[in-house]
Amino acid sequence: MQDVIVIGGSYAGMAATLQLLRARRSVMVIDAGLRRNRTASHSYGFLGRDGVDPAELARTARTQLEAYPTLTWREGEVARATGANDAFQVTLSTGESYAAHRLLFATGVADELPLVPGLAERWGRSVFHCPYCHGYELDKGHIGMIATGPMSVHQAQLLTDWGKVTFMTNAATSLDDDTRADLDCRGVTVEETPIDRIEGEADVILADGRRLGFAGLFTASTCSPASPVAETMGCALMETPMGSQLRTSEEKETSIHGVFACGDVARVPHSVSLAVADGAWAGAQMHRSLVWPKR
Repeated sequence: MQDVIVIGGSYAGMAATLQLLRARRSVMVIDAGLRRNRTASHSYGFLGRDGVDPAELARTARTQLEAYPTLTWREGEVARATGANDAFQVTLSTGESYAAHRLLFATGVADELPLVPGLAERWGRSVFHCPYCHGYELDKGHIGMIATGPMSVHQAQLLTDWGKVTFMTNAATSLDDDTRADLDCRGVTVEETPIDRIEGEADVILADGRRLGFAGLFTASTCSPASPVAETMGCALMETPMGSQLRTSEEKETSIHGVFACGDVARVPHSVSLAVADGAWAGAQMHRSLVWPKR
């Protein structure tokens, strides 16, 4: 019987685990090895580790966790989770089963990307979602913003601090006169011809054959939990402008007593820094729940 089983061993899950290990609690981390930013070669905006390969961040963090004797790490995919507070059972796809007093879902999210040929292959390399993470490196170059809905207008407005912006509506949103005027005042070019495909590093080929070259492209994915296990278990979801996530309290507890969630699967917006902070908070709150259990 572990004190806590953490499902998902990326940044948020490891940050929560660290707090619990330092409280001398037994923690099992079960990780399927699919970090959301696995296609990115650099991670920016994380204080003290700016520009580091995100895979190195993950390796270093795991090495530090493994110095604590109360850690157990399992590679694998969780098939289901059952039980109640102080008596949870987690079963892997291989059939192995483990028990814990508390559960933490730090599974991250899956990104549903615009159906533009060539976009998915460049996700995390020259197509991004967070300007704070990747905007500076574009060096004030020409930035393309691919709309996915009305909220994309705000992303186009924000991006003007990082370069000259072309907002490609791609039949995903329409603009009223006030919005057009605002974008024009900010120096944003509006392109309403649909996108045919993306080629090269970040070249957009429009339906009329024109080629628009960019230093980088931004778009907004629609997110949902990367694993269905929490929802299948009964944890409530909530809708956000970025998609669906697990609903949690201020203490990061889900709708099921004793089950917690943190990181991208339980908060918006998303970044490594925010995931680590959310995980650290969740770990501390889980420890408090073990010290002062609510019945």
